[in-house]
Amino acid sequence: MRLATWNVNSVRTRVDRVVAFLERSGTDVLAMQETKCKDEQFPRETFESAGYEVVTSGFSQWNGVAIASRVGITDVEHAFAGQPGWGDDPVTEARALGASCGGVRVWSLYVPNGREIGDPHFDYKLRWLEALRTEAARWIEDDAGDPALPVALVGDWNVAPLDTDVWDIGLFAGRTHVTPAERDAFAAFAAAGYTEVSRTHLPAEHTYTYWDYQQLRFPRNEGMRIDFTWASPALAPRVTGVEIDRNERKGKGASDHVPVILDIADAA
Repeated sequence: MRLATWNVNSVRTRVDRVVAFLERSGTDVLAMQETKCKDEQFPRETFESAGYEVVTSGFSQWNGVAIASRVGITDVEHAFAGQPGWGDDPVTEARALGASCGGVRVWSLYVPNGREIGDPHFDYKLRWLEALRTEAARWIEDDAGDPALPVALVGDWNVAPLDTDVWDIGLFAGRTHVTPAERDAFAAFAAAGYTEVSRTHLPAEHTYTYWDYQQLRFPRNEGMRIDFTWASPALAPRVTGVEIDRNERKGKGASDHVPVILDIADAA
């Protein structure tokens, strides 16, 4: 199975490009983030015409996650248990969508940005990651979950775990994405039993998945590596290769992120 994750930064704006990517790359399952539309606005007919089923979670023009699959979609969850809400009257945002596709439990995740250190949104981001880690650990623990369950936690994590995951760490002093607290929250998934498989297969430094639209960041290769896949113990050994499709950042109408593609072998 070929599984990809991509922050598409408005699916309605880029639907033709996204479907062209699916057809060109032979992707079986695509987890999308930042779809930026309500469920009823999602261009599902275009995906269905290409042979993909679609499930979505979108409440407004902000956030939004979706999964497109040509190998089936079952057991859909529109949030994970314990997912924190945001706001004075906390609302569970459209940031997590789970479904079983081709025998793999796929979660499309759009981790809160955090905005600025000290902002309430930063605390929300850390609480969100901790709640996800707690629930993800439960899914594969012997006493409460299924250690043989193949789980893929994929998406835009809004964390750069290493200094070399940004083009110039000096420019990020006092900013989000690189703080010890965020990095510790990200690394906690390893302690929960998961493996970040994109790094395993693509360990090269200064390998990016995101380039801002401003200040010629892409032509200068001034990017960030913030799109990752944490794989459960049952899934990680089945990942045979990972590709970052940098070409999808080129040309007219590109998202500021690019797809991260995993090849997954059949279960033994």
